[in-house]
Amino acid sequence: MKLIFIISVFFVTVMSQNAWMPIVSPLLSWYPCRDDRDINVWFEPGLKPKNSNRYFVYVNKQFPKDCKIKISFDSEVDAAFVVRTADNEYSRIYLSEGDTLSLNFFVPHHGLGFIIRGSEPGVTPYLRSFTVDNVEYCKDPVVGFMEPYASKTEEQEWSTCGRRVVDHAELMINGEDTKPGDWPWHAALYKLDKETLNNKYICGGTIISKNFVLTAGHCASYRGAKLEREVLGVILGKYRLKGDDKVSVEKEVLEIILHKDFSYHPLKHDIALLKLSTEVVFTEFIRPACLFRAQDRDKLRSDDIQGTIIGWGFDKSDNLTRALKKASMPIVSEATCLKTNPFFYTRGLNDIYTFCAGDANGTSACNGDSGGAFQVFVPDEIQIGDKDTSGSWHVKGIISNTVARDDAPICDPNYYVIFTNVESYIDWIEEHIY
Repeated sequence: MKLIFIISVFFVTVMSQNAWMPIVSPLLSWYPCRDDRDINVWFEPGLKPKNSNRYFVYVNKQFPKDCKIKISFDSEVDAAFVVRTADNEYSRIYLSEGDTLSLNFFVPHHGLGFIIRGSEPGVTPYLRSFTVDNVEYCKDPVVGFMEPYASKTEEQEWSTCGRRVVDHAELMINGEDTKPGDWPWHAALYKLDKETLNNKYICGGTIISKNFVLTAGHCASYRGAKLEREVLGVILGKYRLKGDDKVSVEKEVLEIILHKDFSYHPLKHDIALLKLSTEVVFTEFIRPACLFRAQDRDKLRSDDIQGTIIGWGFDKSDNLTRALKKASMPIVSEATCLKTNPFFYTRGLNDIYTFCAGDANGTSACNGDSGGAFQVFVPDEIQIGDKDTSGSWHVKGIISNTVARDDAPICDPNYYVIFTNVESYIDWIEEHIY
């Protein structure tokens, strides 16, 4: 819930540097809005954890009489303003438990300064909007600039990728329901129908950082053209497809990044990143997955890779499932796929950018599963024998395409599935998320 605080400000002033900022140096500065250099922040690196998400904001603008200022952040903040009263005395006003601040200036004034700190430990609030009389001065906000400098806290340890918190069993049974929290990095993608104004579930995705969800290119496009970001929504921490989950969080998409060589027909370079408009707060039910890299192969028990897919895709009744399902399947050789349907797999497979997986036994990815991950459990240490070991889940592939039935545009579960090979796109992913 957004809480809005309204301050009637007779005169807001920036105090001397010693009053506003710590004496310890050096201070680092940043422009939190790419499109406006009048808004500037300063922060001190290396502070103790409880203060590591604190910074100072100064807006070097002329504010007219009776103007209304609205400042929004991507998470809840504690804010401190220094106000000069009619008696020329200074007082500091503290606000908390909200992510939006509203101020009224009853006299013209130049400049506005204040201190911001995240209400939740380990979560740094970033400026999302700054309007004066409904005119937006921060159309292109910047997030994450303090992450390299903020001290680690217990809350930030949620960012450890690919590890569950909720108790679970590692054994996989094809098509079996999962439990809430089993796959906390799985995301649900929804598309807005502009005619009915209803949101329709379209695909899955995977949380890979505080700001990005990984999915298939065809999930973020229509016949090859990138979707408008406003029509795409993401829900994290969701278990049941219909109805509200108390632990789920809805996110808007700030930017859709399709691979530059993405092709819809034929389907190639089927990969996309969704940059979220606000940072993700990690919980037991919302966490990031790891990305599979070449060196992860060394820790696996054999060269035969077994992976797990999850989703709400079509079941045997050709309907979306109500709760997340999981299935385990092996990666198979390109030759194995080609033998089953040479025409289809010749067009869709590439031994670098895609791979083929499945059992061709009636358990498969289907409509609605696209964009979800083919994930591999990678032990922390090299596996010897069958002993249990700790480890993390790594995204090896993205569900991309499969053979359709003859009687309907619905998957044929007796065929193998084509996956985008994430391992081949690591450089492309890191280029955009870091």
